[in-house]
Amino acid sequence: MSIYGDYIKSVIRTVPDWPQSGVNFRDITPLLQNSAAFRKLIDSFVHRYQEMDIDAVAAIDARGFIVGAPLAYELGCSFVPVRKKGKLPFKTISETYTLEYGEAEVELHSDAFREGDRILVVDDLIATGGTMLAAAKLITRTGGHVVETAAIVDLPDLSGSQRIRDAGYSVFSVCSFTEDE
Repeated sequence: MSIYGDYIKSVIRTVPDWPQSGVNFRDITPLLQNSAAFRKLIDSFVHRYQEMDIDAVAAIDARGFIVGAPLAYELGCSFVPVRKKGKLPFKTISETYTLEYGEAEVELHSDAFREGDRILVVDDLIATGGTMLAAAKLITRTGGHVVETAAIVDLPDLSGSQRIRDAGYSVFSVCSFTEDE
C-alpha cells in the first residue's frame, strides 16, 4: 500500500447497492475531481516505479488510462492501451476472460512491445482479476515481461489479487476495501 493509501481511500466514494443490490461500488470520481488527491495518487505510483526501469505502462480500457497516461509521462516511458475488443485499428492479438455473467475480450496491438520489454500493467480496480490477468497474458505473448500489476483499489474479498499472484504476477494497490467497509 502507498504512504498516501489511507488518504486516497478516504476520498473514494462508496455507493451502496449499485449497480445492483448488495454491491458497494467504489467510485473514484471524487478522487479525480480533487486535484491534491489526484496528484498524491499519481505520485504513489511514480514513487513506487521510478527506479524500476519500466519500458512501458500498459493501461487497461478505460479507467486504467486515467492513471496510465500521466504515470508513463512521469516515468519517461511509453504508454500502451489494452483495449476492449474492436477498438484498435491495427493488427491485434486478443485474450478472452470470464466475467460473472459471461465473457469479455481485450486486445493489444501485436507490435506493442519488443522481446524483454519491462511492462507495468495498470487499471483502476482489481475485483476478480480477470481483466488484469488477460492483459498480463497478452503482454507475455508479445515477449514483454510484466514487472507488476497495479491498481488504485484492490477488493481482496473477491480474490482477484490472489488469483493474479497465483498466476505468478506481483500485485500493488494504493488502497483496498473489504466488503464491509
